[in-house]
Amino acid sequence: MNQLKTVVVVESPAKAKTIKKYLGAGYEVFASYGHVRDLVAKEGAVQTEQNFAMRYEGIERNARHVDAIAKAVRSADQLLLATDPDREGEAIAWHLAELLRERKVLADKPVRRVVFHEITQRAIQEAVDHPGDIAMDLVNAQQARRALDYLVGFNISPLLWKKIRRGLSAGRVQSPALRLIVEREEEIEAFVPREYWTLDATAGKDKAAFGAKLTQFEGEKIERFSVVNGERAQQVRATIAAQADGRLRVTAITRRSRKRNPGPPFITSTLQQEASKRFGFTGQRTMRIAQQMYEGIDTGTGPVGLITYMRTDSTSLAQEAVAEIREVIATRFGEQALPKSPNVFKTKSKNAQEAHEAIRPSSAARTPESIRRHLSADQLKLYTLIWNRTIACQMNPAVIDTVAVDLSPPGHVHTLLRATGSTVREPGFLTVYDNREEGDEPEATLPALEQDELVELRALEANQHFTEPPPRFNEASLIKALEEFGIGRPSTYASIITTLQQREYVVLDGKRFVPSDVGRVVSRFLTEFFTQYVDYDFTARLEDELDAVSRGEADWVPVLARFWKPFHELVIQTETSVARRDVTQQQLDETCPECGKPLAIRLGKRGNFIGCTAYPECKYTRDIKPATAEPEPALELLDRRCPLCGGDLAYKRGRYGRFIGCVNYPTCKHVEPLNKPKDMGITCPECKQGTLIERKSRYGKLFYSCSRYPDCKYAVWDPPIAQPCPKCGHAIMTIKTTKRRGVEKLCPIKTCGYREAAPELAETSETSAA
Repeated sequence: MNQLKTVVVVESPAKAKTIKKYLGAGYEVFASYGHVRDLVAKEGAVQTEQNFAMRYEGIERNARHVDAIAKAVRSADQLLLATDPDREGEAIAWHLAELLRERKVLADKPVRRVVFHEITQRAIQEAVDHPGDIAMDLVNAQQARRALDYLVGFNISPLLWKKIRRGLSAGRVQSPALRLIVEREEEIEAFVPREYWTLDATAGKDKAAFGAKLTQFEGEKIERFSVVNGERAQQVRATIAAQADGRLRVTAITRRSRKRNPGPPFITSTLQQEASKRFGFTGQRTMRIAQQMYEGIDTGTGPVGLITYMRTDSTSLAQEAVAEIREVIATRFGEQALPKSPNVFKTKSKNAQEAHEAIRPSSAARTPESIRRHLSADQLKLYTLIWNRTIACQMNPAVIDTVAVDLSPPGHVHTLLRATGSTVREPGFLTVYDNREEGDEPEATLPALEQDELVELRALEANQHFTEPPPRFNEASLIKALEEFGIGRPSTYASIITTLQQREYVVLDGKRFVPSDVGRVVSRFLTEFFTQYVDYDFTARLEDELDAVSRGEADWVPVLARFWKPFHELVIQTETSVARRDVTQQQLDETCPECGKPLAIRLGKRGNFIGCTAYPECKYTRDIKPATAEPEPALELLDRRCPLCGGDLAYKRGRYGRFIGCVNYPTCKHVEPLNKPKDMGITCPECKQGTLIERKSRYGKLFYSCSRYPDCKYAVWDPPIAQPCPKCGHAIMTIKTTKRRGVEKLCPIKTCGYREAAPELAETSETSAA
């Protein structure tokens, strides 16, 4: 009997290579290289008057991969679609099947869907032996999300162009995320610090010293704002010091034990948060490394999938995985480290499918040490983190003994200072994984103390403090907030954050997000005029409705219809009733010193400034920061002269940070960047005198311009290469990378329009982008 010829399709070549190793003869494994179809990139892609019919087209950069799959399918007996086990993977499988049907290569051949959550021999064989059909509920949920994103983008973005600035755009889930960042910044700016004081003692017994805090003074409980000025703090300090006379009596000892339980195994969001806190990884970096390990790493015997699928919101673990984990724990840490029965964690997400698992090693027996030499530094960090968390989740809780000791000046029992300490009696899972939160106090130990014992009072200090505003979001805390508010889903958190940065709505300052002036204006516009659509509850409810579609509990067309009608009406109303000045200006309670008209905060090309509302008749402007009477700091001079006028050069500070400038400004306007820009070694095609150098815009975006600026203003956004355009003869071309077309060489002259595929330049493009 002849063996059936089967074509298997996955997304990536790395995954294809690993799966091929397990399937063997009779199977041809191809990669689609991601999505194969998308909405046409123009108006009318979602036909709202025709039941939201959607117009698709093939993605050009992946056309040759689809051609190769189609050619193989023509001579095959069956097609197995083995894309990722989530909504997006289901959609890719459906789109590919539709493309192949359009090409009439399927005929009556069976098209089956195979799903696995780890790339191991057992999981692959199990999936191939029990194929199913494409889950249209998941496909429709993905279509609905894509349609919503399109409808929001194609309707809000033109409004932003008209009302704020050309080139802006808005997204369905990015806009509420931007609102979170802007509102946090406004909260910080409005914050008024409050002063408070604490009384902190250092006590001692023999050679041991320990700290204690004042908790009660002459019968009054001391709370945060009980002592709010230095005078009162010094009075309290002097009274206690006089009463104690260098000694404190132990008036009460309270001992307790508490358990600290291990956390659940990782889901997408918690892995991103933990990798951000521990290693400083961005969400995208974490997911890229995790994907590499899921798809397969060569450990000496060919590629092996090291972890389960990394896009999941389920904390479940397969029974056979738990059995192996418990076996590893018993071998490495002893039977006493195991609970009597496996720990079970409740999944918070109602949309998590029980068939899905948490992120875990595909084999717990594959320890980080055993594969260290096969992993990159980043892969080893992330694999170790996942392995440790997985092992820890099935271990006993830690048992911690705590002790609280109340101390009083002898004879003054109504004044109390409290010292606390703790010791780990049974480390349990802490042997493998410490799950303390950032900012948790370190464990302190106290010497052995007894009731009524006297100890030394070695120091007593009154310390001033001020309340602090809430911190800006970093990547970990922003992902946590998105999850708590129900904005987006685990697979989208990284792309939400990246999109906000690419649009220059937020910038990173010390790894924390700060909204740009444009980001603030966009957020204010959306919050004021599209309140419902950036409302956190509305966004979460819409996500829940889409999840219901994916579970087969709702139809996707009514979800879109309920969204579209009021949204479209609001777009039309806003376009006609809102003027640009209503969006880009905030009137101040201050009049113009030149004409007496009101002043306003206005958005310009370089950010916010204060200007007269009578513009253009009155051209009064000033920097948004109020002038102060403080003298200018002395200039820090360089040991070289200005090349234009021979005057001194000095370090200066401008709107966008420090730079080097001539001290004779404004007579001489010579300026230099603080760091010398990278010279690309390519002659400027316009002036033929300077060379193109790499520079950064004020938002950190790279561009390439002539070294003779401002005399020559030639500039391009994409990395240049010293190759003339074969069509128009322009002296250089540029490298551009897009999702739709991949890496290409382009003529920078727009009227020429020449472009050609250049996959061999992918590395150059990535290096430049980095």
